[in-house]
Amino acid sequence: MTTAIFGRWAEQKAGEYLASRGYTIVERNYRKPWGEIDIIAKKKDVLIFVEVKANQHPVAGFEPELRADRRKQEKIIRTARTYILERKLPENQEWQIDVISIMLRRERGIIAVKHFRNI
Repeated sequence: MTTAIFGRWAEQKAGEYLASRGYTIVERNYRKPWGEIDIIAKKKDVLIFVEVKANQHPVAGFEPELRADRRKQEKIIRTARTYILERKLPENQEWQIDVISIMLRRERGIIAVKHFRNI
C-alpha cells in the first residue's frame, strides 16, 4: 500500500470514527499553500479541525500522534483561521484542534485509535 493510499484510508477510518461518535463531517482535505486540514467536523456548535496520523506498523516510541508536533500545530492553526475567514464564520466561532492517531497491524487490522481533543 502506497503512503498516499494509506493516508486516504486512515482519513476515511478517522471520519467513520468521528461520525460514529456524533460528529458531523463538514469538509475533508482543506488545502492552502502553507497547510492542510484532513477533516473539518462539527459537534454541537464547536468546529473541530482534525489532524489524522497513522502508522502501518506499530513501533514503540514512534506513535503516530508524536508527528503532530508544535510546527504542525502552528500550520493547522494558521489554516484553521484562514478557513474561518474564508467561510465568513462569526469571529466568536468556537473551534479546536484534535488529533486522531491510528495504529495498523496488517495481520490484525486496526489495533488502536486514539482521539486527542483540543490539543
